[in-house]
Amino acid sequence: MLKNSATSYGWVSIALHWIMALLIFFLFGLGLYMVELTYYDAWYKGSLDLHKSLGLVTLFTLIFRVFWRFINPSPADLPGPRWEKLSAHYMHIGLYALLLILMVSGYLISTADGRAIAVFELISVPALPWGIDNQEDIVGELHEVLAWLLISMVAVHALAAIKHQFINKDNGLGRILKSH
Repeated sequence: MLKNSATSYGWVSIALHWIMALLIFFLFGLGLYMVELTYYDAWYKGSLDLHKSLGLVTLFTLIFRVFWRFINPSPADLPGPRWEKLSAHYMHIGLYALLLILMVSGYLISTADGRAIAVFELISVPALPWGIDNQEDIVGELHEVLAWLLISMVAVHALAAIKHQFINKDNGLGRILKSH
């Protein structure tokens, strides 16, 4: 089933979830690798271009994912106390918001010099017609802090899914692994 049902996520939601998870982990790892490179390293420019392109692919995927979430029913909440359900709800909102802010900060770093971002040499995302002094450095520090915050939140999210699957035994993880 492509769409969500009252009890499980559809294949589109599942695919979007795992594609974004892979993109996030890859971008984080690539970001850690990139900051260790010097200007003269062979992969300095290539890693930057790949990080920028995948960052924008992640942004487009996030936008589609939010759109898909609004036009589909959400499966019923898992059983549990109210505080747990509220925590899950706000964690998801926080992840989406943090992803958006993180990608906007990446865009601001990449376009600080006024040049557009080429996405895999297929499309070009223009820079804003304005900037601030030291934009790249200021936003770069924010981008790093946000990336670490995102990975921390993803870890909590994953631990909660594992808890639901193996401690609560309510198939919390199973709902995002396969469609019923």
